[in-house]
Amino acid sequence: MSDVTVRQLAEVLALPLEKLLSQLGEAGISVSSADQSITNTEKMKLLGFLRRSHGKVEKEEASPRQITLNRKTVSEIKVASATGKGSKTVNVEFRSRKTYVNRKAAGEEAPVDDFRETARKLLAESEAQRNAKELELRAAEDARKYESESVKRAADEEVARREKEERDKVAATEQARLDAEEATKRELSEVKRKEERERAAKDKPEEDRAKHKHAKPQTREVDEDAPTVAVPIVREVAPPTRYGRKELHVTEAKQGQRKHNKSKPQRSQDRNSDRQHAFSKPTAPVVREVLVPENITVGELSQRMAVKAGEVIKQLMRMGVMATINQVVDQDTALLVVGELGHKGRPAGLESIEEKITAQHDQEGEMQSRPPVVTIMGHVDHGKTSLLDYIRRTKVASGEAGGITQHIGAYHVETSKGVVSFLDTPGHAAFTSMRARGAKLTDIVILVVAADDGVMPQTIEAIQHAKAASVPLIVAMNKMDKADANPDHVRQGLALHEVIPEEWGGENIFVPVSAKTGMGIDALLDAILVQAEVLELKAPTSTRAQGVVIESSLDKGRGPVATVLVQSGTLKKGDMMLCGAEWGRVRAMFDASGQQINEAGPSIPCQVLGLSGTPNAGDKFSVVQDERFAREAAAQRSAQTRDSRLAKQSTKLENVFSTMGQGEQKSVNLVIKADVQGSVEALRDSLTKLSNEEVRVNVVASGVGGITESDAVLAQASSAILIGFNVRADAAARKIISDANLDINYYSIIYNVIDDVKKAISGKLGTDVREQIVGLAQVRDVFRSSKFGAIAGCLVIEGVVKRMLPIRVLRDNVVVFEGELESLRRFKDLVDEVRAGTECGIGVKLYNDVRAGDQIECFERTIVQRTLD
Repeated sequence: MSDVTVRQLAEVLALPLEKLLSQLGEAGISVSSADQSITNTEKMKLLGFLRRSHGKVEKEEASPRQITLNRKTVSEIKVASATGKGSKTVNVEFRSRKTYVNRKAAGEEAPVDDFRETARKLLAESEAQRNAKELELRAAEDARKYESESVKRAADEEVARREKEERDKVAATEQARLDAEEATKRELSEVKRKEERERAAKDKPEEDRAKHKHAKPQTREVDEDAPTVAVPIVREVAPPTRYGRKELHVTEAKQGQRKHNKSKPQRSQDRNSDRQHAFSKPTAPVVREVLVPENITVGELSQRMAVKAGEVIKQLMRMGVMATINQVVDQDTALLVVGELGHKGRPAGLESIEEKITAQHDQEGEMQSRPPVVTIMGHVDHGKTSLLDYIRRTKVASGEAGGITQHIGAYHVETSKGVVSFLDTPGHAAFTSMRARGAKLTDIVILVVAADDGVMPQTIEAIQHAKAASVPLIVAMNKMDKADANPDHVRQGLALHEVIPEEWGGENIFVPVSAKTGMGIDALLDAILVQAEVLELKAPTSTRAQGVVIESSLDKGRGPVATVLVQSGTLKKGDMMLCGAEWGRVRAMFDASGQQINEAGPSIPCQVLGLSGTPNAGDKFSVVQDERFAREAAAQRSAQTRDSRLAKQSTKLENVFSTMGQGEQKSVNLVIKADVQGSVEALRDSLTKLSNEEVRVNVVASGVGGITESDAVLAQASSAILIGFNVRADAAARKIISDANLDINYYSIIYNVIDDVKKAISGKLGTDVREQIVGLAQVRDVFRSSKFGAIAGCLVIEGVVKRMLPIRVLRDNVVVFEGELESLRRFKDLVDEVRAGTECGIGVKLYNDVRAGDQIECFERTIVQRTLD
């Protein structure tokens, strides 16, 4: 065979070109392209490589003709018992034998001289080896599958055999029992018939009885097919069996079934004839009594009623409440749902922990007189703090920001007349909740009214708070040292609100005072103590302390600080205090002047350190027995507060429908931090009330203490404005504020905060376009011009008509066209404006239907920034 190219060799060998190139490379023959020639030497080299790869160089060693393999497999399976109780483990053994025969003929193959034939044969042998390998793998897979199926089939057969044995055993036992019952029945019937015959024989005459003796005895027919069972003959009824029957009884129909159907024994149908079923279908709806707590989730409510949660959700939707299975609903809504679903709802009482707190303070102690708690109320800048300042001989008012009080101050003053505890409340409109809280805590309210100013809005509000709390009212007419003081004007103004002075026949004490000169201060203290004696104020001192939180703050060096007013008992250093959702041991106590004290009795305000957090102003505090009880009670109160908050967020159906189709409401997000809890409360309430239909003020977060890093991150995430009221941001927070370019504002006066937030809301409101009429012209005649069209000859009757302003054409006081002036002429001259009382010619652009008697109204548009009312 002469030299050929690689491509030609691939065609001769019937091989793909790529495969041949690969084999040439493996044989060590360098081929650069398919058109390269290949020599005979390279062909023999390729042939030698193919022989070596297929093992044809040396003679294969002799191998055995056949191999026999024996296999044994043992496995365990678990099967259910035939009686249905438990399971059994069965060992299954599988044995197999397989013989493999070597069909390859011995001896060497004849040499092949021709390269083409040798290569083809080697390639064919390679293909045969691959096929043989595939067949061997397939055979091994089939053998594995057969082995698995055999094991499974053997296990199934073993299980079926055991179940059949169990069934046969049970059937045989049941058949034997039924046969014994049938034989017993026949014997009892025979005995009964014999007794009847004996009784009949006694009743007959003697001769008939003798005749009966010589009669042939009757024989009893016996079923030859029935098995013979030895049963003793008894004359009494058998005792009740374990199946509950009082006597053995088989009906004739059952006997027939047993005789003709012995191959398939059946269980006795009357085995449990006297027993009740384990479950019987109720004949009437089940009505349950459901205890409903203050807040409950939809899922828990459905479980207590034993109904599906979907039914509860459907009922809530019928009532207009959109809720999910994990949403919290309030007690009133839950009671309505329970009633609608046919059950009886009953409100659950307070939890046991609250009852335990009350029980711990039910101890009877010796009642002793206590100082009166006096709250000073009135309008802003009427001199409340100055009056208290004179009594205390300090300068508190001078240190207040803007000269106004912005949180409740608590003091107890030892005067020559006795000890009096004072609560100084703010007079600004934003501190309504503080004044209401002060009125509830107090025994006597002093209403301060400036004699030169008279009754003001916050004065009226203070009167309403005092009446709501049923607290006696003493009026202090302040600023009597001024020349324009008019006490009669004050009396008349208060009389309109049912505050009548004693000299006018009323019940309220009016005392003219001056916080600047001290006039009337002694008379005011006398009036307070006289009123306290009338009230006969008493409280126990030997019991555990109880009281109210007046104010709370977060001090950087001391931690949470709470100003509390003790109402009963004695608060001591080291007591375990439960205060709202906070708890802790009293580490230190301070009086109003900052001096450290060890205890505080009834009506004495003090500052307490050691709580776990800042409690809310107005929370009740109690001294409890131990730390564990305080922690559990605080956790429970915190959970109740959270559930109440979630219940208020339930979506009403009418609210969903009302918001459909409306545009997105704009919002101003705020993060508020203040020095005391009362200021936080006042700011949150005042700023939230600024919301309207278009812009909503959303307080993202609020708290006591300085602005921290987490506050800055929250403001950045929610695009909120940071407001610091008497607090500042720390270094980490300032860095985030600077990097994120956040808006932060510091304030010390509350009305400055309200004014700035109003400006922010006004910026969100956008602008309004307002129109103002500047001139009015009456059309006297209309002239037609081929060049200018319809020209209206007019007389300006009001204002000024200007050429650059838009106009409206009125006909019978109805707008028929709105556009602009095309031309404004005075005689032949083009002018910019024409004033009232002057004639002119007006050309209306794109409108040729101007008629005599029409009016042309000239107006201008201005853009005005919208503001809050």
